[in-house]
Amino acid sequence: MKRLAFAASGAAIGFVAGLAVLARADTAPNGEAAYHALDRFGQAFSVVRADYVEPPDDKLLVESALSGMIGSLDPHSSYFDPKTYADMQVRTEGQYGGVGIVIAVENNAVKVVSPIDDTPASAAGVKSGDIILAVDGKGLQGMSLDQVQLLLRGKSGSKVTLTLMRAGDDKSFEVKLTRAAIEVEAVKFHREGDVGYIRIPAFNEHTDSGLQTAVRALKKQIGPKLRGYVIDLRDDGGGVLDQAIAVSDDFLESGEIVSTRGRDPSDTQRYDAKAGDITDGKPVVVLINRGTASASEIVAGALQDHRRARIVGMTSFGKGSVQTIIPLNGGDDGALHLTTARYYTPSGRSIQATGIVPDIAVAQGNETETTPAENYTEADLPHHLLGETAPTANAAPPIRPPAGKKIDDFQLSYAVDLLDGKVGPKTVAERKQ
Repeated sequence: MKRLAFAASGAAIGFVAGLAVLARADTAPNGEAAYHALDRFGQAFSVVRADYVEPPDDKLLVESALSGMIGSLDPHSSYFDPKTYADMQVRTEGQYGGVGIVIAVENNAVKVVSPIDDTPASAAGVKSGDIILAVDGKGLQGMSLDQVQLLLRGKSGSKVTLTLMRAGDDKSFEVKLTRAAIEVEAVKFHREGDVGYIRIPAFNEHTDSGLQTAVRALKKQIGPKLRGYVIDLRDDGGGVLDQAIAVSDDFLESGEIVSTRGRDPSDTQRYDAKAGDITDGKPVVVLINRGTASASEIVAGALQDHRRARIVGMTSFGKGSVQTIIPLNGGDDGALHLTTARYYTPSGRSIQATGIVPDIAVAQGNETETTPAENYTEADLPHHLLGETAPTANAAPPIRPPAGKKIDDFQLSYAVDLLDGKVGPKTVAERKQ
């Protein structure tokens, strides 16, 4: 069975999972031109092997060529060398040794999209928007996302030093971290009065079971007074498709969840919900922000289109593409992590380079839809896939924290007040009228 993923590599705008085998004949009408291009590559390869000042590593030459070819397509396509591919398969099981940050490469700079909760990076104060200049003194200029991931990851307990530059600072600074086992699957939950709060930091093989455990526990803790649920997808970089479908299905009784469309019309697939809502129809508010990407955008889009939840926060990242992992020679020669489709929400909209626009725009602080550095999006990444529709801005400016009043998490506070009926519509049902 082909399984799809939405990430670039590891904790890099999503967590990679899924394997696929793809065998296609060259049926393109310009096949002769393609073979001519391969002949040109063969000639260049021969010249380098024969005339370079030192004997080159043939394997490294080919792997570098593959990386350059795939990496030139879009920000999320890449080549996994055999070691990276093997490491990736371990990562899909929900644990890896690392520092706990979601990263992206923009204009050859490695940026922190967000630190993962309760990891060495978050504990050390690494922030969204920080630029990683070096890892253990090794500069990252020109490195691919996968190469940076290899430097960041390592055995739990080992040390690593990051050289960072923060927006507004004139000088770089170093952060010394001890790698730890990053448990990316942990779904966290607690009660906020009579509201159940559930945080989903990423989508991997354990996410749906974690959500179901959280809902059962909150029902027991709060009892019949339970007013609804806040599902926190902020800074959730995404993950595997089947878990995004399963999580969406947990709240829906029927209808389409998501569809994927490749270059060939026959590659279209649609995924529908089955009967059964684990929350028994209780109102739901979903929190999103610029760090909400990929699989988490599928959940937000599905619940928004079905009017099952109110989406609160700031416009999401806008990654509307699907990646397939295609092993080469059974994985012995690595694998291609290739963008093979776009996904569409139930209403048929593509959010590629536009994102999910919240029903109620609520800022955490002073951020705006165009705040630089920490709030860049898919549309800011070089050679990204173009969107099919123009970006839609919120009709009204975002709601902001009251001046002079300190609220630790204003977006969450607003969501809880929304479910408690203290602000805005009291129930999701009122949206349907």
